[in-house]
Amino acid sequence: MKYSGIGGQAVIEGVMMKNKDKYAIAVRKPDGQIEVKTENCNAISGKAAFYARAPFIRGIVNFIDSLVLGMSTLTYSTSFYDEEDEEDKKTPEEKEKSDKIFNIITVIISVILALGIFMVGPWCLSEFVLSRFIKSKSVLILIEGLVRVALFIGYVTLISLMKDIKRVYMYHGAEHKCINCIEHGLELNVENVRKSSKEHKRCGTSFMLIVMCISILVLMLVRFDSRILRMLARILLIPLIAGISYEFLRFTGTHDNAFVNALSKPGLLLQGLTTREPDDDMIEVGIASVEAVFDWRAYIEENFGTKVSDTAQPEANTVGCEAETLEVKITDDEQADS
Repeated sequence: MKYSGIGGQAVIEGVMMKNKDKYAIAVRKPDGQIEVKTENCNAISGKAAFYARAPFIRGIVNFIDSLVLGMSTLTYSTSFYDEEDEEDKKTPEEKEKSDKIFNIITVIISVILALGIFMVGPWCLSEFVLSRFIKSKSVLILIEGLVRVALFIGYVTLISLMKDIKRVYMYHGAEHKCINCIEHGLELNVENVRKSSKEHKRCGTSFMLIVMCISILVLMLVRFDSRILRMLARILLIPLIAGISYEFLRFTGTHDNAFVNALSKPGLLLQGLTTREPDDDMIEVGIASVEAVFDWRAYIEENFGTKVSDTAQPEANTVGCEAETLEVKITDDEQADS
C-alpha cells in the first residue's frame, strides 16, 4: 500500500473527496444523474504553511477544518433531497449566507453535545457514582475511558438502524474502497473497487477511537485535586489529545508493516460498525469524486510502475474559488469506468 494523500467523507447519497487544497462532492441525484462539484478549500491550514507542518498543532487545525468542511458538504448534499419550501425563494447569495450561519450553529451545538455526552457524562458517572466504591484514581480514569468507548459504540450502532444512515454507511464504504483501490495500485473501476477493502487506516472512526484511548493516558498523567479542575481538564485538554491522536493516525496511515497493522486493528474493527458494502451505483459516485480531484493514473504509474490507459472521462474543474458543476448521466447499461 502506498500513501496517496487523498481523504474523504460520505455525505447524503454521495461522497466527498479531498486532495491537498481541492475537494469534490459527487452526489447521486433523485433522477439518477451524478452531479460533481469541485471547489478550492478555504481551510485554516491552507492560509499558513506553519499550521500544516507543525506536529500536534496541525492535528488540531485539521480537526477544525474537517468539522467545517464536513458540515458544509453534508448541507450541500441534502439540498438535492430537500422538499421545496421558503428556502427556494431566496437568492443564491441569501441561501449561501443562511447555509453558512446554519453550519456554524450546527457545529457549535454538535461540539457542545459531544462534549457533554462523551466527555463530561462519563466523568460524572465516575466522579459521583463509582468513586463511592472505587478509591483508585487510575482505575476510575480507566473505567471512565471504557464507558466513553461504550457510549460511542452504542451511538454509532443505534443510528445505523436508521434507513438514511445505513445508506451513508454504504457510501462510507464506497469512499474507503476507492481510496484502497488506488493505494494498492489497481485501476480505478467498479470491478476493482468492489473487491477492495471497506476499512481504511486513516478513517475518522479510527481517529475517534484513538482520541478516546489517548485521553485515558493523558488524564492518567494530568491530575488535579480540585473537582472543578478535573472536569475542566476533560474539555481543555481536548486540543492536546486531538493533536496527539492525529499524529498517531498519520503515522499508522503512512506506514505498512506488521507492527503498524496491529496498532490499526482496533480502529479497523470498529469501522465494521460505520461502513457497509456499497452497491455499484454508490461505487460509481465514489469514482466520480476521486476523478475530479486526483490524477490516480499518474499516481499509479509513479508509485507502482504500471501504465494505465486513459479513457475519456468527464472532468470537474475549479477556477480560482469558483466551482464548476457537472452532471454525469449513468444509465442501467453503462458503468462509470476509469
